[in-house]
Amino acid sequence: MEKRCFTINSPTSGTFYRRPSPEEDFYVEVGDHIKKGDVVCILETMKVFNEVRAEREGIIIEILVNDEDAVLTRQPMIKVQII
Repeated sequence: MEKRCFTINSPTSGTFYRRPSPEEDFYVEVGDHIKKGDVVCILETMKVFNEVRAEREGIIIEILVNDEDAVLTRQPMIKVQII
């Protein structure tokens, strides 16, 4: 049976960050259980840092973007299994 999944997509173009600062832990890792409203990453756009929050509950199964990569609007960043 195929797993039902969804992706968390970039709401805007910018730079993808997996953690709030270089000294801190990643927001999420593969295998983490996330709930609606959890911060999963930050996007920097024109020197403004915006938190990206999960819109629904699930398990992180893949992080599709590397830390500090540039992303485009609506680009899939994180793959999540629906639970």
